[in-house]
Order: sequence, then C-alpha cells, then structure tokens
Amino acid sequence: MSSRVESISVAQARRLALAGAGLLAPHQVNLPERAGARPALARARCLRIVEHFGYLQLDTVAVSGARTHCIVLASRLRDLDASIGETLLAPGTPLFEYWGHEACWIPLSLYPCFAWRRREYRAHPWWGDVLSEHPEVARSVLRRIERDGPLRSLDLEGRSGAGWWNIKLTRRVAEALWLGGRLAIRERRGFQRSFDLVERVIPPEIRERKVSSAGAFDTLLLLALAAHGWASTGTLAATWRMRNCRDRIMGSLGRLREAGRIRPCALRTAKRAIPGWIRPEDLERLPALERLRPRRGRGVLLSPFDPLLWDRARVQTLFDFEQRIEIYRPAEKRRFGYYCLPVLAGERLIGRVDLKARRAEGRLEALSTHFESPKPPARDRHAMGVALERFSDSVGLRLHGWSPPG
Repeated sequence: MSSRVESISVAQARRLALAGAGLLAPHQVNLPERAGARPALARARCLRIVEHFGYLQLDTVAVSGARTHCIVLASRLRDLDASIGETLLAPGTPLFEYWGHEACWIPLSLYPCFAWRRREYRAHPWWGDVLSEHPEVARSVLRRIERDGPLRSLDLEGRSGAGWWNIKLTRRVAEALWLGGRLAIRERRGFQRSFDLVERVIPPEIRERKVSSAGAFDTLLLLALAAHGWASTGTLAATWRMRNCRDRIMGSLGRLREAGRIRPCALRTAKRAIPGWIRPEDLERLPALERLRPRRGRGVLLSPFDPLLWDRARVQTLFDFEQRIEIYRPAEKRRFGYYCLPVLAGERLIGRVDLKARRAEGRLEALSTHFESPKPPARDRHAMGVALERFSDSVGLRLHGWSPPG
C-alpha cells in the first residue's frame, strides 16, 4: 500500500463528480444516454441508473410536474417519459424501498447490506421503541397483512370515526415494522405505499444472504465514492446517513485503503486542502475527462435532491453555486421560489427555475427563472431554453411563461 497522498484541483474534482453522476460522459461510467423507444427498455435503463448510484431518493413534491426520483432519471435519459419513474417499484422488479440516503429505492442486491440498519432500527429512530410499547398493535397489523394481503398506507388509517391518536399509532407501528425488517414495501401506486410481509417481497436467496456489518460498510462506502468521484469522509457517510458510526466508517475506509480500492486524496481549494478519498481508477480516468469539451448549450434541469446536489457545501466548493431549498420558507422570504430546479450546462450550474405544473390545462408554467450571471451570455440563455423544453417534453406539458432574456 502506497503512503502517498494524492491531491486534485477543484476543476478536476468537478469533472469527476459530473462523470460519476452520469452528467458529463455517461459512457465513462457505463450509463445509457437515452431512454429508448420501448417502455420496457426505458424501465431497464432507469434501473441501471439506480444500480449505478445504489439509491434513488424519494420525495412527495410533484409541483414541477414530476417527483424528484422521476426528475433524476429524466435528467440522465433523453426522451424519457418521466411518469415511467413512478412505476419502478412493483412486484418482480429488482428494487426495494428502505432508508438509504433518505427514503429511497435501492437495488435488491443491496438488501443484505442493510441488515445492520434493520437491527438498529428495531427501535424507531424518531419515535422510540413503539413495537415494545404497543405489542398488540404490532401483532394486529402483522396478522391483518398475513390474512388479507398487502395494506396501503391509506388502509392503515382505519375507518372514518377512528380517533386520530389511534390512526397515528397504527401508521407508526407499521413504519417501525418496516424499518425493523418485519414488513417490506411491496409497491407504490399513485405514490401510495403498500406494506406486505417481508418474506412475500424479498426473495429468500436475497433475504437469507448474510453480510457482516464490516462488509456492508465496505460495499456502501465504495459505491458512494464511485458515484461521487472524489469525496470527503463526511460526504461518504452522509450518502447513507451513517450517523454515530465513526468507528465503523473509519475501519471500513482503512480496509479499503489497505486493499488498494481507495486512496487518500486532498482537494486543493483557494483557502485550504480538504482531505478526502478517490478510487485509483478515477485518478486514471482524469486525463480523458480533462480532454472532454462539454456541450455548454445543452442544458438540463436537475432535481434539488439530485445525487450531485444534496451536499450543499460540496456544491458550493465544486460549482461555486449556492444550492437552496426554500419549500419550508415563507413565500415572502424566498429568494428564488418554492421548488427551484438548478440548470446544468456543460460543467456549470448556470441558474435555476421555479416551475408549476397545471395538469388540467396541459401546461407547465415557468414562474421564475434566475441566472447566476446578471448578464447571461447567449449560450446560457440557449441552454436554459433547451433544459426547459426537454423537461416539458418529459412531463408531457406545454411550456408557458418562458422567453429568453435579451
């Protein structure tokens, strides 16, 4: 094992981040660029993207015309009907839903790698040990699902007239049974989850495969690094919400380094060197990436929860872009809008747009657009228009309210 500590520039780390995210040169990371004409092919290519990252974050907000998981897929696959993203979790597909980065769809092959989390989440991370406190409710939920089959989230709310406290308790118990590994989410329809017994959702050959906590951390951290290109220890841990796990994280990074799978690598910024990690193959890929000439006029909208964007400090460092999510701010205090989608052009984040889908009218309204430059060049205006048209096609709505600034 070499004791040498590598270092890379911000420009190099940015290229690696974009490549790892499938947004610079998809062929470099064996990702498709187009959805394909057939829905079955499009779904298969969507699944390939989920497999690449190891997770696809979910969120309920659909104000822009698509939820975040669909936007992430549409930003990688040209000509994708974004609604296909809603159909990915269904019986027989190689995904399961669990707490990864947040609530995510995760490749089924990684199910054994979350045994450590299922053990830790037998006591709910937010609500405490509701299963031990309410064993009869837990038994009742399990018996009902065993007898009647999968239950939707709505089914768990009981009939009208049930007290809100009881509704809340039943849903919390079902959630705790899911996080602890007694239940699994069979599918989503209309974004409504269906809970089922884990043995009816996860195939036995997957369910029974044993992976140690150490092996799981090695797999997950290496997968995170592959998608980030270069990353700090904090970013790698946050990819999988590994909290209060410092000893296991550092042990894993030490093993991966000893095995030659990763190398320590500092990021050289104007102010300081930030310690981090890189894979040897990504160091080798750098010269080819640096020779690329990204298409600056081919803009694309990104979800605010895109794998490239959720680490806001990292985005600021690599792109000099202040990533904001203003959903929870009062309207009068928002700077950009309710649910702004950043716009990527080439290797720059050139601005953001706040969109509202009006399905009944068949249109997508651009409520506001903001460029990073106070006087955006023509290529940025063109890229913004390309990004908006591509997104409106993906969600099947006519674009309104956008005209390039003069």
